[in-house]
Amino acid sequence: MEIFVSAELSNQQAARLRELTGADRLHLHNQYEEAADPDPAFTASEVAFGNVPASWLTQAPALRWIQLFSVGISDYRDLDWPALSSRITMTNLPGFFSDPVAESALAGILALYRGIDRAVLLQGRAEWQGDALRAQLRSLTGTAVVLFGYGAINRRLDELLAPYRCRVTRFRRDWTPRQLDEALAEADIVVGMAPETDATIGVFDEARLALLQKHALFVNFGRGSVVDENALAAALNRRDIGGAVIDVTQQEPLPRGHPFWTTPSTILTQHSGGGTIDEYDRIIDVFADNLTRYRDGTLLLGVVDFERGY
Repeated sequence: MEIFVSAELSNQQAARLRELTGADRLHLHNQYEEAADPDPAFTASEVAFGNVPASWLTQAPALRWIQLFSVGISDYRDLDWPALSSRITMTNLPGFFSDPVAESALAGILALYRGIDRAVLLQGRAEWQGDALRAQLRSLTGTAVVLFGYGAINRRLDELLAPYRCRVTRFRRDWTPRQLDEALAEADIVVGMAPETDATIGVFDEARLALLQKHALFVNFGRGSVVDENALAAALNRRDIGGAVIDVTQQEPLPRGHPFWTTPSTILTQHSGGGTIDEYDRIIDVFADNLTRYRDGTLLLGVVDFERGY
């Protein structure tokens, strides 16, 4: 069996994959740009490990299974999956990033509430504000939090918020516009952790952002497509809302001229929210488990359902 790997791996990780794949022919490659032509080794491979350009999947007649390095599948949504799914199974990493992303979201919220972002800037300028800074700080305890999307990550964040006795409103797949609008008007913090689907794209538009209170925080660790970025930047610049913690954006890397670089009370975590020092080692663990299942002909973990959108 031929196995194609597209990832930036250490020598130790590459050696581990060689050991895992045994007598199979392993093709190890770095990551590719979206516009790259299909690698001949990929088109000949039965199994792929890594997020290859979407167009490659239509040009790989031997491919039967691809294990992504991500939870998100937005790069692959526009493919003809009714046709492709008859021969290709795609698996992702549901729940894999729950702990680090939830911790990053909580860290960003606390940084803005407790003025850590401002304290770091003041330290860089050797400027002491002391009591003036104290008067601007908020406490997380008892705040009203809206969790939009209630998958593994927001469920974990819900657990982390429990000691703060927050009043949490949870929006699962069965939400209605009226329910969301009513909750946003009362929210101190809004956390987006939703996948990219037809129902979530652009859900936080200019009108919905205008419902937020002036001190409210908007936190997005789901997909950049759920929010109108220009409307959010304008609201932040006018100080119509209290701040934002943004991990994901519609274009990544974020262009130099994008307003999020300069909007006030904004923390950009640069899509690093799910990162850990052992991230790739743990992803290899998932692949190893699924590779055993694939060889045994048993159900793979994390099979993507393109009708559902994740």
